[in-house]
Parts: sequence; C-alpha cells; structure tokens
Amino acid sequence: MLIKEYRICMPLTTEEYRVGQLYTISKHSHQESEKGEGVEVVKNEPHEDPVHGPGQFTEKRVHLSSKLPSWARAVTPRIFYITEKAWNYYPYTITADAHSLQCSFLPKFSIYIETKYEDNCGDSENIFHSDKILGDHEVSFLDIAFDEIPERYYRSLEDPRFFSSTKTGRGPLQEGWRQHTKPIMCSYKLVSVKFEVWGLQTRVEQFVHKVIRDILLIGHRQAFTWVDEWCAGMTMEEVRRYERETQEATNELIGLVAPTISVSKVGQPTATHSAPASAPSTPLSDEPPDFLAPPKTRPRKKSAPETLTLPALRERTGAE
Repeated sequence: MLIKEYRICMPLTTEEYRVGQLYTISKHSHQESEKGEGVEVVKNEPHEDPVHGPGQFTEKRVHLSSKLPSWARAVTPRIFYITEKAWNYYPYTITADAHSLQCSFLPKFSIYIETKYEDNCGDSENIFHSDKILGDHEVSFLDIAFDEIPERYYRSLEDPRFFSSTKTGRGPLQEGWRQHTKPIMCSYKLVSVKFEVWGLQTRVEQFVHKVIRDILLIGHRQAFTWVDEWCAGMTMEEVRRYERETQEATNELIGLVAPTISVSKVGQPTATHSAPASAPSTPLSDEPPDFLAPPKTRPRKKSAPETLTLPALRERTGAE
C-alpha cells in the first residue's frame, strides 16, 4: 500500500467551500457526462453518524469506458462502472472505505481517501491522528496556481494566475500567495492506494497517485475560478437544490446502461475512518506507466460552458 498526504490551499474559507465543493462536483460531473458515460447518482440522502453527527450519504456509479486511457481500455471490459460511496460530515468527509472504490475485475486494487478541511495555510501536522499509518508518509503541497496539470485539461479561464473574481475581489494568485493571502483554507487529503499484485504493485500504485494528484489540482482550480457562480449568497438549501437538479439532468444525459461489471458491496464505514472528496468523473490520464505500451493520440475536449444554469436545466425550466 502506498500512502500519501496532499495539502491543497485555496483563497476561501472552509464555510464558503462547503457550498463551493458541492457546486463544483455537480457541475463538473455534468460537464464530463455524455450518452452512456459519466457519473450516475444512485442515492443522495441525509445520514446520521453517532460520532460525526448529521451528514449526507451519496452513492454514485462512475461509467468510465471511453474515459479510460487507451492502455487501460485494452485490458478492461468494454462496458463497466465503479461504485463510489461517500459520507460527508463536513468539514470531515469520507469518499471511500477500504472497498468502495474496488473494481470487481481487479479484486486486488482499492483506493481509500480521507479529507479534512481547516482555515489555515496547510501547517497542521498529523491532522488525521491515524494510528494505522506505520512510519512516515509523504506529504505534498499542491499549488492550484503554479503546479502543472496535463495540457489537455488546461483552460485559460480556469487558471488562478489570471483569474480575478468580480464578486469577492480575490485573485489573480501570484508567486508565494499562500503566505500572504487572506482568507485561506486547506484541504488535507490522506490517500491510500493498494494494488496487491506481485511485480506490479509499486509501479501501479505510483501511477494511480499521479492520476489522483492531477484530479485534485483540476478540481480545486475549478472550485476557485468558478467562485463567482456559487459564492453570491448561495445557501446550503439552494446548492442542494442545484445539486439535485443537476444530478437529474446528468442521469438523463447518461441514459440507462446495463453494466456488465459492478463493484463489491460496501458497508457503512466505522467511526475510526476519516476522509476526502474528489471528482472521479475527471478523465484519467492517457499517460501509461512505463511498463505499458504508449496510448494512441486522443483529441482534446472543447472547453465546457461557463454558465451557472446548465442547458438541460434551462430547457426544463422553460417547459414548466
């Protein structure tokens, strides 16, 4: 198992990001979905935990086929999905337990992510207080403005170095922004990747961490550069309504797909678990590990629309 801790700062407060996180995941999932592909929401309902209190439980099916890199498509079934189960007790969230991101055709593979959010610049040590980690684990600070992301996912309107919020006055972000920006918050993410196949374990786990790093950077960049869409007094009730409407539109866009492969059952996580939030709908990198053949060239996607109201939702509103 390879464990890494990622710390991603943003010029927001944790209370602001509570809305921004839900908005960003919903919009991003819709943008990355198309007929037969994307993120299908199966459940999204309140959940009470004896330790963490009230929260929200979601179950999603991430339909991936064409979103996989070419080297992965060569070794996976034509149609399949991964089930993601998440428990959100913000500012503490659990995106997966030990098995909820485990593909049935790769029984030795699993991902476990934990997240905590705090109003600081990433200087809290041992925030997870985990006694399950043996020895030191790598801690990486991810800079949403100056760390590189794969070129095919770059959008100039989503570049924090050039973005300036008209509603909050924040941005653009300059070199060293973490040291002097107020407000500032940090997403602490503890990511465990396990691939128990002799001879491939280290290389596959390292590759999956690279993919997760890119997903985290892209998602947090979007959360900040979309701030004018969600930060204008949007309440939790309003963002939950937006989330429901967007999920309905996304499910309609995906359509019904009869999966040939599902994921093993997952029970409610125990109180000792802690954890994260991610946007699994982000296409995985086309760059394979060095022990696999290089992928075929794939065309870049066009930039998604920047509007708050999704086309599918506008049509529905006009019909009422």
